Amino acid sequence: MATDSWALAVDEQEAAAESLSSLHLKDEKTKPDANGAVIKADDNVEKTEDEEKEDRAAQSLLNKLIRSNLVDTTNQVEVLQRDPTSPLYSVKSFEELRLKPQLLQGVYAMGFNRPSKIQENALPMMLAEPPQNLIAQSQSGTGKTAAFVLAMLSRVEPGNKYPQCLCLSPTYELALQTGKVIEQMGKFYPELKLAYAVRGNKLERGQKISEQIVIGTPGTVLDWCSKLKFIDPKKIKVFVLDEADVMIATQGHQDQSIRIQRMLPRDCQMLLFSATFEDSVWKFAQKVVPDPNIIKLKREEETLDTIKQYYVLCNNRDEKFQALCNIYGAITIAQAMIFCHTRKTAGWLAAELSKEGHQVALLSGEMMVEQRAAVIERFREGKEKVLVTTNVCARGIDVEQVSVVINFDLPVDKDGNPDNETYLHRIGRTGRFGKRGLAINMVDSKHSMNILNRIQEHFNKKINKLDTDDLDEIEKITN
Repeated sequence: MATDSWALAVDEQEAAAESLSSLHLKDEKTKPDANGAVIKADDNVEKTEDEEKEDRAAQSLLNKLIRSNLVDTTNQVEVLQRDPTSPLYSVKSFEELRLKPQLLQGVYAMGFNRPSKIQENALPMMLAEPPQNLIAQSQSGTGKTAAFVLAMLSRVEPGNKYPQCLCLSPTYELALQTGKVIEQMGKFYPELKLAYAVRGNKLERGQKISEQIVIGTPGTVLDWCSKLKFIDPKKIKVFVLDEADVMIATQGHQDQSIRIQRMLPRDCQMLLFSATFEDSVWKFAQKVVPDPNIIKLKREEETLDTIKQYYVLCNNRDEKFQALCNIYGAITIAQAMIFCHTRKTAGWLAAELSKEGHQVALLSGEMMVEQRAAVIERFREGKEKVLVTTNVCARGIDVEQVSVVINFDLPVDKDGNPDNETYLHRIGRTGRFGKRGLAINMVDSKHSMNILNRIQEHFNKKINKLDTDDLDEIEKITN
């Protein structure tokens, strides 16, 4: 897979700014927005909704960086076919797909021995003749990028020197990650070329792209298709919209994606992927993908049976900290995650614990994505026993050894109501794979007691008060 033709026409300074680490620039306390414009960040300001949204793209990139292999998901896949009368095909091996030999070679070279759950069902649909449209839900690490890359590479006519496949990613960094998969999987297919439609890749006006696959962000791709006419959208065979949930959280991307889709031919194959399928994502998906097959994950049962839940009554933040220090010895026999509501609190707590001589790791939104990946790796390896973090940073992180979760702040939504889904997600970091787990909730006011009571009612599970007698019980669970 040759990519020499996409060399960016930028000087060294711009190229450095475009690097993966540009998603979070810690030293300068600045951050680029979705379009690359840099905005100042103030450490003392609570996270805004826009920062939360931007963090979804960072989180998605982080998940790609920390995945060393595919996730063995327990979720069952539900398939809704466009034509319910046609037989439902699934495959247990890549040979069954009758791929071109050089693509099969690429698949095996990447370390895929057999299809993942999402690939078993999605690949036969994506490779069918005539081409079929697909909306698919899949969490990070399930092999969906490899699946749609395989579909694109299978549809390309290498003799035709113009774009035939178009893939949209929400950010420059995510586009690069997908590009890496295309390069790896296509390395035995040297006739296929890849171009990046991203900020900084300046081409001469009037130039035509000869690469068969274009991957980029919505704004640049739209310019290349309409204003600059580098791409003839009427010749596109496959259109992939990746990370749709992140895409619609970014200002302007939704409209740009729809405008691109409307330029494509009617028989163009449309493939859309999203980790979540809330209503806003569904509405967007149905606008972009006509007459689709649908693959979605069945919701996992809310199981709290293997997790013991306690609360600790305190009067203020300092008492919460003292209570945490009192139980610290018991929780560090194994590994623990401590959740805070804001970056500011997480930073304060990690600093205070360090002052007391406790070794903790901090996962915070100001960190560059690679720094976050390094922190998670150290925690996974047990170099630090305790990880202090916020909701946003910990989303999607699985560390099998975690047996204790502490809610230093109870999870609430932006209106101050209990966030039951986040509570389940947080304490679900423990009690995995049938092991016993422990959740401890810090309560410091009538309001937070009320939040806890409503969480108990929602899950119909009693949360007991933690007494000093219970420390022996905690040591048993964590041992």
